[in-house]
Amino acid sequence: MILFFSLLFVAIAIAGFCAFVIFWPLSLVHIRDRHPQLQSQLGEGAFARPSAWRWLLRRGYLTANDGNLNGLASPARISLLTIIGGLVCAALLWLLAVVIG
Repeated sequence: MILFFSLLFVAIAIAGFCAFVIFWPLSLVHIRDRHPQLQSQLGEGAFARPSAWRWLLRRGYLTANDGNLNGLASPARISLLTIIGGLVCAALLWLLAVVIG
């Protein structure tokens, strides 16, 4: 049963990844088109850059005072948190299954 819930958390992380793949590129395109100062801060290849993900998790997009950017980056942040949370919970349950079983 523990491994079932572990796989369930992996499925939740996959759902978060699907949302991330939708909202994060849209956020980056909006930043590229309307906020060149943020674009230079994030750098090229920000989609897969951990420093850009930290910027997203810290809600760095709020400094732009752009409601449209907030509407795109907030779901990207939530989906990134879902990915992280799902994988952490799955790993903890897997470790529990290894220790118990």
